[in-house]
Amino acid sequence: MGIISWIVLGLIAGALAKWIMPGKDDGGFIITILLGVAGAFVGGYLSSLLGFSGIGELSIVSILTATAGAFLLLFVYRLVKKNSA
Repeated sequence: MGIISWIVLGLIAGALAKWIMPGKDDGGFIITILLGVAGAFVGGYLSSLLGFSGIGELSIVSILTATAGAFLLLFVYRLVKKNSA
């Protein structure tokens, strides 16, 4: 996948993760994209550990995998932020 595909996937995954787990977070749009792209890496890594195919193309499976990873990262981010405040 090219860089534009990763950004689009990150935007979709980040937006879906924020939709599933709404709340007030600092950073806005840029953090949402970065969270989604990082979530794509995390989701792809975890799915490959579990024996599923990783993220190789822009598809429904890759969007769901990236969203799961972004959701996990958002959850951890909020836990860290909550404990540090």
